[in-house]
Amino acid sequence: MSSPITDQPVADRPTPSGPLIVTADEALAEHLVRICAAAGTEPQLLAGAPPPRQVWESAPLVLVGDDLAEHCAGLSRRAGVLLLGLDLDDGEVWIRAVQLGAEHVLFLPDAQTWLLDRIADAAEGVGPPALTVAVLGGRGGAGASTLACALAITAARTGRRTMLIDADPLGGGLDVMLGAEHVEGLRWPDLAGSRGRVSGAELAGALPALHRLTALSWDRSDLLTIPPEAMRSVLAAARRRGGLVVIDLPRHFDAAAGQALEQTDTGLLVVPAELRAMAAADRVAAAARMRLSDLRAVARVPGPAGLAGSEIARGLGLRLAGELPQEPGLSVDVERGAPPGIRKRGPLARFCSSFLDEAMPPVAAAGGGVL
Repeated sequence: MSSPITDQPVADRPTPSGPLIVTADEALAEHLVRICAAAGTEPQLLAGAPPPRQVWESAPLVLVGDDLAEHCAGLSRRAGVLLLGLDLDDGEVWIRAVQLGAEHVLFLPDAQTWLLDRIADAAEGVGPPALTVAVLGGRGGAGASTLACALAITAARTGRRTMLIDADPLGGGLDVMLGAEHVEGLRWPDLAGSRGRVSGAELAGALPALHRLTALSWDRSDLLTIPPEAMRSVLAAARRRGGLVVIDLPRHFDAAAGQALEQTDTGLLVVPAELRAMAAADRVAAAARMRLSDLRAVARVPGPAGLAGSEIARGLGLRLAGELPQEPGLSVDVERGAPPGIRKRGPLARFCSSFLDEAMPPVAAAGGGVL
């Protein structure tokens, strides 16, 4: 065991920033220290009870052995207290958990995987998960990638922590649309081997960053698929960072895109106001709704026959997220390296601002830089 159990914190050494472990049971303490090490954090171990009030209240997570539960029951109530049971047959452990104000009662080794994730979350300072929005095209060339970029640009400009994820290997690369193809950082081929838990902070720090957001795109190699396990791990890490995650999805769902849909909160299906586009979009919607309950239509107007957005949404059986008028000069902007949504008063930016104001609480203005 790397850290000895002490009766009180040692004043002349830095206090570990990991969980607080309160137990006099050497075997339990050793087991918990190993789990903390696997999560990449160092705990503070105390055998004396109750712990000092400041230590109890400031720890990101508190793990209390059942041997000292009654000694800690008089401490102030706080979130993030877990009680580690020592005897599966002891029914009174639940009474002690209530007296302690514990969120959960855990027994090792059965709860080890869950506890490892919880400790890692605490070490990362994880809060509410990110709102995750997937953007899909109802047909080829519908403008899904354009809307995905504009959503990310608008969110980042208003101070929201934002990550843009390109899940379409045949889309040409969102880094190009952002004008970031030469910006240093990891691309999907670098992360294709990801498995298990990925650090959200390390992921964000390793990706290309510009326009106040981070972006995960493809490089110019021949890799056209990534394993679904990599998508699951990377997207879970992105969501733990909080804020907004925008995913640009292909129209034909491979296994990785399916994984992305399963972690998506809201889907936006971009549909040009054309009958043939509606027919194609209906097939995309049917496949998406197998994994996603909140799918909304975004109508690109005007169309040749004057179809309204409400008619398109009704025909697809979807809620209408809004109409998206054409934006003059958009194609020229992108060719010159100015990403969609960069014009604050353009139709794209107005649509994105309206959607985000409804979907996410407003945040205080940020001072710039990647949040």
